[in-house]
Amino acid sequence: MDSVNCQVVHSDDQFPRPCQSHEVNRLVNKFLASIGALEIFTEEMWKAALTELTATASLVFTLTTSIIACLDSHEVDPKLLVPFAVFTIAFLFLVVTVPLSGGHMSPVFTFIAALKGVITLDRALIYILAQCIGSILGFLVLNYVMDPKLADTYSLGGCAIGGKGENSGVKPQNALLLEFTCTFVVLFVGVTLAFDKKRSKELGLPMVCFVVAGAMALAVFVSITVTGQAGYAGVGLNPARCLGPALFRGGSLWNGHWIFWLGPFLACIVYFAVSPKEGLVWEDEEYDVQKLSIGPSGTIHNSTVANDQSEHGSARFQAQI
Repeated sequence: MDSVNCQVVHSDDQFPRPCQSHEVNRLVNKFLASIGALEIFTEEMWKAALTELTATASLVFTLTTSIIACLDSHEVDPKLLVPFAVFTIAFLFLVVTVPLSGGHMSPVFTFIAALKGVITLDRALIYILAQCIGSILGFLVLNYVMDPKLADTYSLGGCAIGGKGENSGVKPQNALLLEFTCTFVVLFVGVTLAFDKKRSKELGLPMVCFVVAGAMALAVFVSITVTGQAGYAGVGLNPARCLGPALFRGGSLWNGHWIFWLGPFLACIVYFAVSPKEGLVWEDEEYDVQKLSIGPSGTIHNSTVANDQSEHGSARFQAQI
């Protein structure tokens, strides 16, 4: 037997040659490493997912109640208070959760992080599932404690494009365009900085969170002021946040619900296509969805990655806002 040239002859040709089998195993292992299959068995992964679930539930509860309080106040123009509430709450949650799980709290940020190779596909899927469950739990609590009249008036603070009146709300195509544009602005302003390893280190965690929260507040301000329609709830920026109210209140909240998913994900794809690739990597490894067939750039040692994630979680914010 010539082990170098794999000149192995079997009486039954159905049996693979040893070198062929070894090559297949090597490619399979590379593929599993590239999508982060072994991360599923790490304690750090599930702790981070639990953080995402808890943070998303707390965020939607706090943010929704604050926005409804602003809109139900007796101020001359209560809509001007909403961006300030969004900025303050988003900033606080980002500062707390970024070192723990990356502080995504939205399928939008998780999806763009997966596209950029910042996190693996398996982690992204688990994060998105945790965020959706967190949204449902947050609105479950809100549904029980909120005044029924307020819940009915503001549709439980859900994402909506149309009101109860015949002429209220916005057209689906206009809402989709706003969702796409505002999400792209948040990605271009906030995420570009967060993914820049050098600049994010120079500025520090608080300033990066400040910029991301500011970009979100700016997008909300633009969306609720440019249309001037009473039935339009403004840009969602977070499909998971829109899911909870739609499940509990149903009805008109399902009308155009797809917009709050399609718009942000289209923005992520376009942003990924036009943004520069250089420098947009994690501290140690890069998981590029374009290289799943051959594995990530360089050799990934999963035990090392898991250890780095647990020991250097505070450095993760550069890449996982």
